[in-house]
Parts: sequence; structure tokens; C-alpha cells
Amino acid sequence: QVQLVESGGGLVQAGGSLRLSCAASGSIFSINAMGWHRQAPGKQRELVATITSAGSTNYADSVKGRFTISRDNDKITVYLQMNSLKPEDTAVYYCNAENRFRAGYYYWGQGTQVTVSS
Repeated sequence: QVQLVESGGGLVQAGGSLRLSCAASGSIFSINAMGWHRQAPGKQRELVATITSAGSTNYADSVKGRFTISRDNDKITVYLQMNSLKPEDTAVYYCNAENRFRAGYYYWGQGTQVTVSS
């Protein structure tokens, strides 16, 4: 099993920045790609960004140019630097990690709240 623990959420004004972190522990050898999703009240969970173990990244159109995902493979930690935050970025942000041995199987963190005030 893999445990994911997010940190770094909080309240920020529009235009501000936050950095989220997600630390993995447990059977970390099973982790392949990692990423961030978010879920706003009344909406479905959506992809924010992903990063492979080799460092290839993918972003939702809504965050391109504002958010940066990065990864420390030694610490098995993934980060999300969020700049130029907008009120519509308000959501619970979840970290996830893909199991390299089980196609379609993902581990999830408990989520961290990000609130952007206008």
C-alpha cells in the first residue's frame, strides 16, 4: 500500500501563490506517474496536472502557464506551484499516484483545501 499526505493548502487572495506538497510513503516502488486533481463544491473531480517518473508533464488548459508540477524522486514527493490564483481555483486538491503494476489503479491522498478570495 501507498500513503499520500498533502500539505500547503490555505486561503489566499486572487493573484497570490501557494505551493502544495504531497509526500508518499509505504510501497513507493509501485509508484509510476503522480498528479493533482481538484474538486470544487458541486462539481466533478478534475485533472489539474500530472508528471511521470521521467518528468514528463501534462496540464489542464485552465491552469497552463500558471501552475507548475514537479517531482522529487528521491523523496517521492510531488509539488504543485500555483501562481496567479483565481477564485475559480478554489477547490479541494487531491494528490494521486499510479500503481505501475496494476493498470488503472491509483492511490489517493485525503485532500487539502485551497480557497482563493476575490
